[in-house]
Amino acid sequence: MAMKIAGLQKVSTIDYPGKICCVVFLHGCNFRCGFCHNPDLVVKNFDGGFSESGILDFLKKRVGKLDAVCITGGEPLMSLNFDFVRKIKELGFKVKLDTNGAFPSRLKEAIDLGLVDYIAMDVKSCWEDYSKVAGVEVDLKKIEKSIKLVHEFNRGSGCRGQSEFRTTIINRFHDAESMRALGKWLNEICGMKPRRFFLQGFKKNEEGMIDSDFLREKNVGEEFLNELKEEVGEFFEEVGVRG
Repeated sequence: MAMKIAGLQKVSTIDYPGKICCVVFLHGCNFRCGFCHNPDLVVKNFDGGFSESGILDFLKKRVGKLDAVCITGGEPLMSLNFDFVRKIKELGFKVKLDTNGAFPSRLKEAIDLGLVDYIAMDVKSCWEDYSKVAGVEVDLKKIEKSIKLVHEFNRGSGCRGQSEFRTTIINRFHDAESMRALGKWLNEICGMKPRRFFLQGFKKNEEGMIDSDFLREKNVGEEFLNELKEEVGEFFEEVGVRG
């Protein structure tokens, strides 16, 4: 699948923790999460966008002004051109990769090539509910391989950068029981507590989502997120909440 750059956010102070970055959006995703805020990147036909050279020209003008580039989607590992990332690194930028974890071999390759400094993996739910939340049948063995890679990315003598796991909390899918099951599952895969986990509250996107039924879903507030934080605290070294 050829890489298609569908969008560019020129500056962000929230997408790469502690860094000022821009965000590059790649078209295409193998999941169909009904609550996705980027349906144009997932289900609609691609009819244009940005060229690799155009993004690199933009970045050359931002050397010294931006710290990093966040590459997201869609699912970027479906099509990410590693040579493009290498050129970003050569300009001196750190690179953060957002992924759903469905392509562990591609993730490992990016890590082994030294192309990423921060990895954020979306963990949709516990084992039993994963495919229901993702909207497709998910190969959970691949998800587990990616979880282990992301965990090992910032642990021990082989530490290569920073990483986090995160879950978007939705009332119809997540409760104390399912989140504790998620925490136990990650502990079993990693053989210990993962370092960093974030709970993100669902917010409906009035401009549209993949499944319009989620427009009737209630937004998730900090009170519920903090309740779940208490439930999963024992399974991670650090648990944070993002509204």
